[in-house]
Amino acid sequence: MEPIVNLKGTVATMDRVNVDTDQIIPKQFLKRVERTGFGQFLFFDWRFLADGKPDPKFELNQKHNQGASILVAGHNFGCGSSREHAPWALHDYGFKVIIAPSFADIFYNNCVKNGMLPIRLDETKVQQLLTKGANDTYQLSVSLENQKLSGDGFEATFSIDPYWKEMLLNGWDEIGLTLQYDKEIEAFEQKA
Repeated sequence: MEPIVNLKGTVATMDRVNVDTDQIIPKQFLKRVERTGFGQFLFFDWRFLADGKPDPKFELNQKHNQGASILVAGHNFGCGSSREHAPWALHDYGFKVIIAPSFADIFYNNCVKNGMLPIRLDETKVQQLLTKGANDTYQLSVSLENQKLSGDGFEATFSIDPYWKEMLLNGWDEIGLTLQYDKEIEAFEQKA
């Protein structure tokens, strides 16, 4: 996984609450076993019209949200089923950071385990970002190292568990973390 230390990116806003994993990645696309290739199906039922053309009203299809690496959404983002495919789809689409007032717990953990930074922010701060990015391209800087967000008239700090912070800063997944102890593991195996 790629480390996340400092990131500057375009913000895409999704002023919706209770966005569930079934909308993030609909069930008919869960046939793949690898983590890649899901981005094309992200929010499929919202992104596309019945004839397969992009819905011009959907948030991610708006010109100012193109190429965004930061997604800002409402309460309870990632609720619903525990499918790990949802973070895979968001990451494959290009998102590295997701900001919301709250996340479903399993979704939150699946994000950090898959190299994305979910940030819980106060409702008023999230509303400021939703307003700033609603109609125009808006850039935001994220410093995981300092746990700060900043961008044209906006500043905020956020909390993250030190374990997840270290994992993301180093670009480790749980296997990568285990491999940090490779020499100790080899020494133990030699004793057996």
